[in-house]
Amino acid sequence: MLPLSTLVVAAASLATSLSPVQAVTAGSFGDGGNTTVSAMMLFVGNSQKVYVLDKAEGNAAQIDDHPAWGAVWDIDTHTSFAMDVKTNVFCASGMHLPNGSYATFGGNGAITVGGNIGSNTTDGGSAASYDMTYQDYDGRKAIRILNPCTDEDDFTSENCQWFDNPDVLSMQKERWYSAAEPLGDGTIVLIGGFVNGGYINRNYPNVDPTYEGGAAEPTYEFYPANGTQATIMQFMVKTSGLNSYAHTYLMPSGKMLVQANYSTMLWDPATNTETDLPDMPGQVVRVYPASGGVAMLPLTPANNYTPTVIFCGGSNMTDEMWGNYSWPVIDTFYYPASSDCQRLTPEPTDGSTPAYEQDDDMLESRTMGQFIILPTGELLMVNGGENGTAGYSENTDTTLEYGQMPYGMSLAAAPVGKPALYNPNAPAGSRWSNDGFDTSNIPRLYHSSAILLPDASVLIAGSNPNVDVNLTTYFPTTYKAEIFYPSYFSSSTRPVPTGIPTTLTYGGAYFDVSIPPSSYSGSANDAAANTTVVVIRPGWTTHALNMGQRFLQLNTTYTVNSNGTIVMHTSQMPPNPNIFQPGPAMVFVVIDGVPSNGSFVIVGTGNIETQPTSAAASLPTNQLASTDTTGTGSGTDSSSTDNSASSSHTGAIVGGVVGALVVVGILGALIGICLSRRRRAASRAPNAYAMSDPKTPAFNVNYGGAGAGVAAGAKEGLTADPYYRQDYNASSDWAQSNVALTAPTSPYQDVPRRENGMSMDVDPYAAESRMSTSTPDGGRRQRY
Repeated sequence: MLPLSTLVVAAASLATSLSPVQAVTAGSFGDGGNTTVSAMMLFVGNSQKVYVLDKAEGNAAQIDDHPAWGAVWDIDTHTSFAMDVKTNVFCASGMHLPNGSYATFGGNGAITVGGNIGSNTTDGGSAASYDMTYQDYDGRKAIRILNPCTDEDDFTSENCQWFDNPDVLSMQKERWYSAAEPLGDGTIVLIGGFVNGGYINRNYPNVDPTYEGGAAEPTYEFYPANGTQATIMQFMVKTSGLNSYAHTYLMPSGKMLVQANYSTMLWDPATNTETDLPDMPGQVVRVYPASGGVAMLPLTPANNYTPTVIFCGGSNMTDEMWGNYSWPVIDTFYYPASSDCQRLTPEPTDGSTPAYEQDDDMLESRTMGQFIILPTGELLMVNGGENGTAGYSENTDTTLEYGQMPYGMSLAAAPVGKPALYNPNAPAGSRWSNDGFDTSNIPRLYHSSAILLPDASVLIAGSNPNVDVNLTTYFPTTYKAEIFYPSYFSSSTRPVPTGIPTTLTYGGAYFDVSIPPSSYSGSANDAAANTTVVVIRPGWTTHALNMGQRFLQLNTTYTVNSNGTIVMHTSQMPPNPNIFQPGPAMVFVVIDGVPSNGSFVIVGTGNIETQPTSAAASLPTNQLASTDTTGTGSGTDSSSTDNSASSSHTGAIVGGVVGALVVVGILGALIGICLSRRRRAASRAPNAYAMSDPKTPAFNVNYGGAGAGVAAGAKEGLTADPYYRQDYNASSDWAQSNVALTAPTSPYQDVPRRENGMSMDVDPYAAESRMSTSTPDGGRRQRY
């Protein structure tokens, strides 16, 4: 059998003979293929694969005789296939682990067709442990672990599949819409969430802000276990109702910025002490379902790696407008979202008091807008709508009948299809621009997602403001993905650095990155002076959030050789793991605003433990070439800089361009033949460190005691950890059930409703469904 590399070269040669190559257009959207399931959640597993998660619903794609709600998408071919997930991942949280694996936390109870409660009811009929139709299990306590695999692995092996069994690996508490944030040792803090509910996390009037009659979860806990029980966070009580998917960012001190409702605080995870910070100006809500765009700005030597967080968009709806678990009081789809932006530096180094700072308004109002940090240090805003909020419902307290809802179940309208670019270093008043950007005609509203890819393009997918799959409503369930190509794709030359290590440490000896003259054009001395080396963690994305997303520019100096080669002397990570927590990341080299492909690295030891630190070594002084030379870059070169043969999309393999569709088909067929033969070969041991050295030992965890996450006494090694039962886990084995076919009721509901806040009385699949595809806009703007 020909090796894959030979097949790629053959396809490239054939492509050249069939048609002229066509470069992608900067500022445009390209075809991203199909994600198999609607992409509510995404994360980049390695240089080849993006993992996709959906809620349990009636997707056409089947796996093991039930609808699929998991998939893996191929970065090179833009094709995808289904993966089995056992529990309902609906509105879970997620995060990387220090070794490059990923975990998702919580979700919803088992559901069936139409989003109704599953067949095997529990909790007095208000939830279900299992459903016989969709074959999904209760995911509210679930912890799911995945070790990303590549084409070199056997995807049919259990080692490349989700481990998903809450009977043996679960949280202490049920969590839906919880927050997740890693600490400096890699431990993950899980905060808040719903137990049950729907639109917002409260009854109204709000007479029980702590527990909402049992539907709210105001506690925090840790994964892996550290011996403590889930503990109330008073901030969750203070912000009751509007604290789902709280915004959380670890600070250099080890404290954590937490923002929800319109309140803000610094929280010490070690002592559970809270320090109030100023309220959000204008009482603009940024958390779900207002769903503003929020991100930490780039950490750079120039700002001494001091975190500043930007908050943009969301909603200034007043308290009574939000309603309750069931639905909003007002017709949110007619209510303009906010365009306001605020910055906050929670731990200023000049001794000043933390305060919100007014930033430039966005170019338009947005709810569900999402920030993607680009290798240039600019932030791309994508997705969202100009009116309304996240969430879906069959009615509001203003529009009482589903047949009168103008946009089906969507609580948002006026999709914004044109991205916008935010430059944090531009003068105030000129930080936003969308010049040269195309407009997508695919609405990306509730349950949309976006993430940075290794070639520095942006994958955009999802959108499903529907209780179950609906392909004919105004804003339908969406499977089509797009690739957005930022402005730097206009460059005819991309940097091709060498020497990037597979592991970065916290302090220690610097390393050298070599850049050949073919990686740039113009003066070598000028190119060196305008080169940065940056570390980006794209994060785990859902609901307009990129949990864990960070950007850090490494400290560098340079030497320019007489032959035009540039050597970047590059420091390791700052010697404080709280600034950039341990785990997977990509390293980009950026010359004059044009990035290389990302090289995958592991930051830290790869273990959950106190990370070793050492003083940063001094860098050599800058050395210019005595006789300035020029770069020889010409044509497009997007060849990989990944230490494990990273590549971007198909075009990057074929000379860094995207060919005609027939070329993609040929390459896909050749790769498909190769992969099908590989998968028929004998199973091989998977690489638990798919993003690092395959010889790295198994992921070790210092547990420090029993508690949430995994049972005390668990053996070291991540693949073994899930198989130890937790004493406090009361869930039944999946092979057993106690079916109680009682009416789904809840002691804390406001009005008769389904467990997700609605009481659907129509069949969303019927041809005569009232989920009209042609509801008039009523004269309001509809942007695509």
